[in-house]
Amino acid sequence: MESGIIALNKPSGISSARVVARVKKALGAKKVGHTGTLDPFATGLLLCAINQGTRISGFFLGGHKRYLARICLGVETDTYDLTGKTISCAPKTVMEGLKNQDIEEIVKSFIGVQDQVPPAFSALKHEGQPLYKLARQGKIIQKPSRQIEIFDILINHIDLPNIDIDVFCASGTYIRSLGFDIGRKLGCGAHLSKLCRTQSSQFLLDNAIELDALERLDKNAVEQRIVPLSNCLEFMPQMVANKSIAQKIQFGQKLLKKEFSDIPEKKGQLIRVIDDKNNLLAIVQLNENREEYNYSCVFSS
Repeated sequence: MESGIIALNKPSGISSARVVARVKKALGAKKVGHTGTLDPFATGLLLCAINQGTRISGFFLGGHKRYLARICLGVETDTYDLTGKTISCAPKTVMEGLKNQDIEEIVKSFIGVQDQVPPAFSALKHEGQPLYKLARQGKIIQKPSRQIEIFDILINHIDLPNIDIDVFCASGTYIRSLGFDIGRKLGCGAHLSKLCRTQSSQFLLDNAIELDALERLDKNAVEQRIVPLSNCLEFMPQMVANKSIAQKIQFGQKLLKKEFSDIPEKKGQLIRVIDDKNNLLAIVQLNENREEYNYSCVFSS
């Protein structure tokens, strides 16, 4: 089985971990992981990393994401979504006072860099335990706010109590928290009733395969769905290694800046190194002395 990434269209009602287990069984792969979880109620793009692909999963954590979401105004839940227990309902008079123009202005006000508090029901960990497991035991742990960035929000439709939005954001943004915060700013409360991820880095939902369809494919057809390692990190600049440099990489020997031409000069930039056959050999970073490279990850040939 090749190494790389398979773009899946995750169905609702199943955890990301369960999707990974089914993919591993269907492919007979040694290792399968994912590059960023989706809540069980959510649908859409889930990138499954196959074999050595699991080693590049962490590099997607900083990638951009896009989501389609439906915010239901007037009702808050403890999970910030439709799966949780109702904790408050807005009075009828408050709901009747909502105007589309005010909603649009407040939704748009969330564009930009800001601090966001993650939900208490999330996969973030506290002392080794996921927050959602602790929350189900009645132990609500509130993590401190952290900086996120929302590049754009498009309002696709308003049909109260529902607002349909398209969110383009930096990784680490919780759309459930966004919906909750919008409800609070409107003074009526809100929760997320639908969520679909449509983009992760350069991967798009339009090119993803349904989980059931993947499980029906034969081995050759599955191999064709795997995006090779070297093509998974297109957001990184690349350098091409000749045979001599490729051999040095396999033995973990020092890589000198002068051995490469067309070198990306951005400070701290991660760089993918490929051979002349487009095989991913390593991910490196220019050393502080700017004369040699540090290895971030090396891949077997």
